[in-house]
Amino acid sequence: MQLNEHSAQERLAALGMDDMPVIEYTPQKCSLSQDWFKKYSVLRHEFLESLTDSFEDIAFMNLPQEDFMNLVMGQSLPENLSIRFRIPLLWGGELDISNMFLCWTFPHSYNLDRFIIEQSDARTIYLPNPERKVYFTSHIGGGGDGGNATSDRLTQAAFNAISGRGNE
Repeated sequence: MQLNEHSAQERLAALGMDDMPVIEYTPQKCSLSQDWFKKYSVLRHEFLESLTDSFEDIAFMNLPQEDFMNLVMGQSLPENLSIRFRIPLLWGGELDISNMFLCWTFPHSYNLDRFIIEQSDARTIYLPNPERKVYFTSHIGGGGDGGNATSDRLTQAAFNAISGRGNE
C-alpha cells in the first residue's frame, strides 16, 4: 500500500499513535555482516546505558521501581518493552544509538510492525521516528499512583544509585 504523509499519519492514529512522527524513506536493500548480532548486543547495552538522560520519560511509563532502576542502570530490559530501529538494518539503517528507540512491545511495537508491513509493496515508505529515545503515546503519559511525585521519587532513586549515594 503506497501511503503519503497524511495517510501515514491517519493510519498511525487508527493504531492509537496519532502523536508518532514519521519520516519518508526509500528502502535500500542491504546485507548484514556475519557479526551483526554481536555488534547489536553491544549496542543494545550501550543504548540502555544511554537512557540515563531519559529518566522523566521512563518514569512516565509507570514501571515498578526495580524494573525502572534496572532499565536506567543499563542492566536489563523489562518485560513488554522493545528496542526498535528507526530505519531497519536490512533497509540501510545504521547500527547506531541514534537509530534506536524504546517503546512498549504491546501495543506499540506490534502496531508499528503492522504499519510497516502494510507498506511492504510501496516504493517509498513512512517509518516511525519519535522525537526522543523513549516513545509512549501522550494519551497514556502520566505518573504512577503518586502522581507527579512518582516521577520525582524514581528520578531521585536512579540518580542516587548511579552516583553511588544510595537512598539518602
